[in-house]
Amino acid sequence: MATAPGDAEDKVRRFVESMTSEEHMLVVLVGELYDGSWDEMTADLTARLEGRPYIFKLAYRIADDLERIAKLRRFEQDARVRLSDYVELEL
Repeated sequence: MATAPGDAEDKVRRFVESMTSEEHMLVVLVGELYDGSWDEMTADLTARLEGRPYIFKLAYRIADDLERIAKLRRFEQDARVRLSDYVELEL
């Protein structure tokens, strides 16, 4: 996805600044572990919830993460951006 121009980019930056640490981590993880695919991350978490094999363990509650993912995806779709272009892993 392309980055947002002008006012839209300001909207994205404000959204990123308002994200919780859990949301921030999900954006980092989707970029690092799932190549930016919310579908793959959601499928992985759902598999874990259902007791099926899964790729990776999150330290947070899965149901809460699935709600956070839905929020982040909606923002990406509305703003036509990829949040991982704006969020970096803080070491």
